[in-house]
Amino acid sequence: MFIDVAYAQTAPTGVQAILASPITMIVLLFVIFYFLLIRPQQKRLKDHQNMVGGIRRGDVVVTAGGLIGKVAKVADDDVEIDLAEGVRVKAVKSTISDVRTKTEPADDKKSEKK
Repeated sequence: MFIDVAYAQTAPTGVQAILASPITMIVLLFVIFYFLLIRPQQKRLKDHQNMVGGIRRGDVVVTAGGLIGKVAKVADDDVEIDLAEGVRVKAVKSTISDVRTKTEPADDKKSEKK
């Protein structure tokens, strides 16, 4: 009286079987992680590498420690930053977190005339 009749369900077929498989779910999860986590992080890393590669003398930069200064000298892996008058700090290029103002590149025609 109190027990309802249980009807047997048929096994999923065709597209339902493919979508319900555990392998499909794992692949779908990886695709979601790729587009939401991995791809944006790679884009951020590439943008940071381009920014660091384009640092020139005279740029105003912010280090990862929060120090703001003007670039005095650029070497392969490090830069010298003027924080104040008479205060120069050497920092690793990859620790530069932001370039506030960019200097204009030197015009080749003007330098040839001099």
